[in-house]
Amino acid sequence: MQRRSKMGFLMRNFLVLFCWIILAVNAEEYITYKDPNKPLNRRIKDLMKRMTLEEKIGQMIQIDRTAATPKVMNKYYLGSVLSGGGSVPKKEASAEDWIDMINGFQKGSLSTRLGIPMIYGIDAVHGNNNVYKATIFPHNVALGVIRDPQLVKRIGSATALEARATGIPYVFAPCLAVCRDPRWGRCFESYSEDPNIVRSMSEMVPGLQGDVPSNGRLGVPFVANKQKVAACAKHYVGDGGTVKGINENNTIIDRHGLLSIHMAGYYSSIIKGVSTVMVSYSSWNGLRMHENKEMVTGFLKGTLRFRGFVISDWAGIDKLTYPWHTNYTYSILEGVNSGIDMVMLPYNYTEFIDGLTYLVNNNFVQMTRIDDAVKRILRVKFQMGLFENPLADYSLTKYLGCPEHRELAREAVRRSLVLLKNGANADEPVLPLPKKATNILVAGAHANNMGYQCGGWTITWQGLSGNTTIGTTILSAIENTVDPETKVVYKENPDSEFVKSNNFSYAIVVVGETPYAEGSGDTLNLTIPAPGPDIMTTVCASVKCVVVLLTGRPVVIQPYLAQMDAVVAAWLPGTEGQGVADVLFGDYGFTGKLARTWFKTVDQLPMNVGDSHYDPLFPFGFGLTTEPVKA
Repeated sequence: MQRRSKMGFLMRNFLVLFCWIILAVNAEEYITYKDPNKPLNRRIKDLMKRMTLEEKIGQMIQIDRTAATPKVMNKYYLGSVLSGGGSVPKKEASAEDWIDMINGFQKGSLSTRLGIPMIYGIDAVHGNNNVYKATIFPHNVALGVIRDPQLVKRIGSATALEARATGIPYVFAPCLAVCRDPRWGRCFESYSEDPNIVRSMSEMVPGLQGDVPSNGRLGVPFVANKQKVAACAKHYVGDGGTVKGINENNTIIDRHGLLSIHMAGYYSSIIKGVSTVMVSYSSWNGLRMHENKEMVTGFLKGTLRFRGFVISDWAGIDKLTYPWHTNYTYSILEGVNSGIDMVMLPYNYTEFIDGLTYLVNNNFVQMTRIDDAVKRILRVKFQMGLFENPLADYSLTKYLGCPEHRELAREAVRRSLVLLKNGANADEPVLPLPKKATNILVAGAHANNMGYQCGGWTITWQGLSGNTTIGTTILSAIENTVDPETKVVYKENPDSEFVKSNNFSYAIVVVGETPYAEGSGDTLNLTIPAPGPDIMTTVCASVKCVVVLLTGRPVVIQPYLAQMDAVVAAWLPGTEGQGVADVLFGDYGFTGKLARTWFKTVDQLPMNVGDSHYDPLFPFGFGLTTEPVKA
């Protein structure tokens, strides 16, 4: 009896111990940061306490896809990968090619000890512009003309879908630069010289990310669902105000000017929940923004209470020394301590890891700074659902270049055209043009060149010449629009004899700038490249002519203006050239108003509306109008 009682006691204790073991195992299996039902801050805190310094530093790194492999993502715990301009899986890669590549990198990240997903980023500055067959929208310089925040929001939503169609959840847009000097090679990325227009165009943020719900917290990163992407307000701050428009140069302005002019778009973007902010290469009064702790940590994170993460520009910290990268440990120290959370390296990840590890272990960079950076990165990743849905699927591939998005781009094109001249006087307008004519001349390389039509940041970083992607050239649009009986003759660079001998009813001359992006786009003369001016003068001397300018900014046209019968600023319209023909031939009227001052000579620059020396060729807000032709 006593023995049986002892056995029962042991059995009960064994059962209790077994239950405790089961509970303990279950407790270990339950991981707070993996539970989407737990509050965001609890998930962040739980994951942070599990992370080593090596894993934290890994999250602060972004590398280009050419440096990434699944093995690299796994070994170094890297937080992000990007495609630089033109960095693609292969030429004319399909949406499926992009998804396969990105999911491959992501599987490497998910196989790490903690399974923290990486975030893939890309410059989608006028549509998903690196991707073949994507809808290419007009550049921002054109969208500012329309002054319609809701249209820009719709473009943001379409861009998000086309990014997700290729498996990309993060885009480096919108550009909130207030370009104050068109000599700057990135002026086409700026909506306007007017900070109020730029501020209103921050509706691109909820277009990309979704609207913050009515009960949501303002200023906290927000991405609504899997059809939206994390946005990036750039380039913080003052990039559009550099001396002579020189890229990455010095913006000389007092604090009031910086905050009232160049900060305009950031105030509203942060309220609207923008997930990330990219720091500018430029300097403010001699101090590079990549090392400006007062403006990054003090003002952006402190005063504005921005809660997302701050990312550097491409090799941005390298440029803190001259020659670049000559004292990389110093660059890491200054960049990270200024408040940059994620560093777009984009290649030398082991050097950065070694350098930052040394700086932390020797108390040059405090752990509190590392923890702040990683918390911000994780906040964005958790909030956008990346932990729950780390892998892209193929269900959204149908949205890449879809008809609905192309129609939206076409609408944006026709609303962004600015009519600068329309005949010698108001009683004898040249536009709209008649669709029915004996024969018409179309001249200029830009009339039949998709690369010229789209400009920089299209397929490659600096842009290309030729039929680089799918779309409608202006020449094709004209041929599609005129009466079937009308003969359209295209001659890229006709001589005077050709123009005179063919007895054309009228001519459409399409000329402008060749593609460029930052750096190579800087210019001190702002002239139309040859043979554009010769084509204009030759054709317009012999036949009634309409000149369509494809440029990323105002250019020198005063010497030729008297000879032109009509002049249209079409900016960089993107793939949907049909929008140009829609308005030239009167299916829609001209409505665009300049969002930039059109100067007479470059000697006047910089010259912006409100300046004491304001004497433009066409003032800010100028734009002639026409009525649609009734069928």
